[in-house]
Amino acid sequence: MGDQGAQSKVNRKAFASKLYYGSGCFVLFFVAAAASFNGYYGKWRLREIGANGPSDFSFETMMDGTAARPFVYRQLLPMLANWVDQRVPEQTKNRLFAANSRVGIAPWKPFPLWSNGQSRAYFLRYLVVYFAVFLFAWISVYAMFLVCKSVGYAPPTAALSAIVVILLMPYFMTIGGYFYDYPELAFLALAVWMALNFEWWWMIPIVALATCNKESFLLFIPALYPLLRRRRSRIHALVGAGTLGLTCAAVYCVLRLHFQHNPGATVELHFIDQIQSMFHPSMWFQPEWTYSMELIRSFNPLSIALAVWTLWRGWRTLPKAIQRHAQIAAAINLPLYFLFCVPGELRDLSFLYVTFLLLIAANLTGWSSGQDMTATGITA
Repeated sequence: MGDQGAQSKVNRKAFASKLYYGSGCFVLFFVAAAASFNGYYGKWRLREIGANGPSDFSFETMMDGTAARPFVYRQLLPMLANWVDQRVPEQTKNRLFAANSRVGIAPWKPFPLWSNGQSRAYFLRYLVVYFAVFLFAWISVYAMFLVCKSVGYAPPTAALSAIVVILLMPYFMTIGGYFYDYPELAFLALAVWMALNFEWWWMIPIVALATCNKESFLLFIPALYPLLRRRRSRIHALVGAGTLGLTCAAVYCVLRLHFQHNPGATVELHFIDQIQSMFHPSMWFQPEWTYSMELIRSFNPLSIALAVWTLWRGWRTLPKAIQRHAQIAAAINLPLYFLFCVPGELRDLSFLYVTFLLLIAANLTGWSSGQDMTATGITA
């Protein structure tokens, strides 16, 4: 009886400790996600017309499905907002709209001031997207935390690494930032976490939703192969990666066919712009507001040097499977960036988000221990 009582006491203490740290992470992750979302929203809002929203890919045209390609392919949140808008009774929408119009009543006062007709037409959809983006920002912190733990890093290191990345997101959104960027981060981290811990077929709905959010997720699938391979045979991993790729391709084809008559093109070429920017280093020092402070754009020699230093210090401690994942992601993302992305737009290097997260975790582990350490989780 004495042994049982002692064991019960130990179990209660363990449960209380786990509950405390779980509650702490819940609050801390919420605050970090809210701060990050505020930095993004204060910088770019939701790209409505009149607030950093060119008409060819503004919030309004995205909701109406008239935006230019390839932006119009990013339909996850517009479809969700339109679905909710169609099913909420008009009386409820009228009450919400009236509450928003009265000063001090609604908590979401930063919403845009459209003309009367537009306000009524887009208000609820704006509300849905606004809170959905924040929710994905919050989910992404948890997903990054789980990725770090799955690789073998201690929970405090995993939590701090996830918080660092989410707080850096507004800085990554230099030159441009969109409501599908936080969902993209969440899906990338979730895909890596699931590839490390689950069979590939559990990932099918995740990759389908991720492609609906941003069509480029299709090209991220090959980078998941080394993570699938560590748990299964080569054939099994290839079948899994191939099936996930086909799922993404099917979603993309449906979207492409549906919006084939929209203006624009499948991709935008910016290779010449990239070359020209190399001969105009002054472009690296353009001012930009982030977190309500005017700083130079995040793509600058100092940030590049810090990123290279982080890579150099942390790379050799990463598990082999993560290294292979990072190499494939970089081999795909870097050429795409130089061919199709606006110079200096760091958010277009999104395939490397998870690698950057784990490099931060590796460096924090070395810092906390006072020496270089190798992650003790996956090794192949």
